[in-house]
Amino acid sequence: MYQDKEEVVLWMNTVGPYHNRQETYKYFSLPFCVGSKKSISHYHETLGEALQGVELEFSGLDIKFKDDVMQTTYCEIDLDKGRREAFVYAIKNHYWYQMYIDDLPIWGIVGEADENGEDYYLWTYKKLEIGYNANRIVDVNLTSEGKVKLVPNTKIQMSYSVKWKKSDVKFEDRFDKYLDPSFFQHRIHWFSIFNSFMMVIFLVGLVSMILMRTLRKDYARYSKEEEMDDMDRDLGDEYGWKQVHGDVFRPSSHPLIFSSLIGSGCQIFAVSLIVIVVAMIEDLYTERGSMLSTAIFVYAATSPVNGYFGGSLYARQGGRRWIKQMFIGAFLIPAMVCGTAFFINFIAIYYHASRAIPFGTMVAVCCICFFVILPLNLVGTILGRNLSGQPNFPCRVNAVPRPIPEKKWFMEPAVIVCLGGILPFGSIFIEMYFIFTSFWAYKIYYVYGFMMLVLVILCIVTVCVTIVCTYFLLNAEDYRWQWTSFLSAASTAIYVYMYSFYYYFFKTKMYGLFQTSFYFGYMAVFSTALGIMCGAIGYMGTSAFVRKIYTNVKID
Repeated sequence: MYQDKEEVVLWMNTVGPYHNRQETYKYFSLPFCVGSKKSISHYHETLGEALQGVELEFSGLDIKFKDDVMQTTYCEIDLDKGRREAFVYAIKNHYWYQMYIDDLPIWGIVGEADENGEDYYLWTYKKLEIGYNANRIVDVNLTSEGKVKLVPNTKIQMSYSVKWKKSDVKFEDRFDKYLDPSFFQHRIHWFSIFNSFMMVIFLVGLVSMILMRTLRKDYARYSKEEEMDDMDRDLGDEYGWKQVHGDVFRPSSHPLIFSSLIGSGCQIFAVSLIVIVVAMIEDLYTERGSMLSTAIFVYAATSPVNGYFGGSLYARQGGRRWIKQMFIGAFLIPAMVCGTAFFINFIAIYYHASRAIPFGTMVAVCCICFFVILPLNLVGTILGRNLSGQPNFPCRVNAVPRPIPEKKWFMEPAVIVCLGGILPFGSIFIEMYFIFTSFWAYKIYYVYGFMMLVLVILCIVTVCVTIVCTYFLLNAEDYRWQWTSFLSAASTAIYVYMYSFYYYFFKTKMYGLFQTSFYFGYMAVFSTALGIMCGAIGYMGTSAFVRKIYTNVKID
């Protein structure tokens, strides 16, 4: 809230090529000049802003609330050869800059070239129109005027003007003009949700049909065999999933890694759910970096979930090195994200980009890992081991593993894993387009209700697909279902990453080493996290299914 004639600060944020959204530099890395006003209250940045490369610097323009300013020259640029080259490079690459007034973003273009690309012009006059409602700023518009040709060894005068006008926009609705309902609430968006929903109904129908009809037949066959005498039973052809009852609850291979992945997947699912709910209730897009700060906070707070599910599964599988499992589970995702960020950070530092993460922020993130995530994970692990760490399987595990018979090529786990991710990917890929566009282009994503629906649909589809795959696998008397159920759901990640290649080459105009490595680095992190989450959901669903069918069958 402002008093009349109170200072209003115009912050300069970053400048960078239009097609590379993440390649940004400090505004004053271009040889712009600063206004004369020097004194300024200090600006504190949040963790989310530091990680997203927000670099606010004072413009030096003197703006006061409800105080109109006629066109005024605030400084001049001494255009020597080096400075001219910097501006020409910026104009060639369609550089534009971002500013903030009262947390409202404003964008402006640096300059333009004429048609033949010989002469370059700089916009020198910033015409600001600010709308106010009572004592609050609700609207800001910038018009760039004053085209001046860049000639070496001349002086260019930079000027600005401010016009205040009364506005009817409510303070709560001031961000609505930045949203793009025609893009996000397009008919295709609704249609894709409907389409995915139909697929869910079909899959649930398919699964329940398999379970009802086939399992009823199986149970009938197995109980009929109970009534035969021993002679007939020896001659009878026993086959199907009942045969592997002595091996189906055998611990998976590499239980330490497996349980860490399941724990991490459950945590990612919890984080996604909570962040989407928070984003639906609070408009997180109105504050810079608040989405990222929220996600980091929620991730740290949900660490006990990781410990609980990972630790209890490891204990049930008879694992002894639970402290090692806890460390791997706690640091699996942070190590992946920080490793990628560290690699991209080197390129950002080389480019002098504002995306380079400051050392202090790195230390803060490491402290969160060691002093928040690890202790909470330990609490979760101890609870998980004590509350649900006892193996209570419906069937005894045989001492000697049963040999796995030969089966058709399409029943091999490797084939099932590759095919398992197609349907879950199909149910989310249109939503992926909207999410990618809001992250890599200049749209603000605000339809979190859609995202919630898509998450629910993804879970149902994933569980249904993995149950069907596991049923076929067990029927072929192959009891290696744990990794198969996890990987067949997690293979969604491969398809998402393949789609990100298509998106890069056909939907964006990105270029340059920095933007390309940023894109493919973080897309890999996103796909892997999505894969681990889907894998954990698939395994949890399948595990309940396997337990259920073996509880109901009579076994000598």
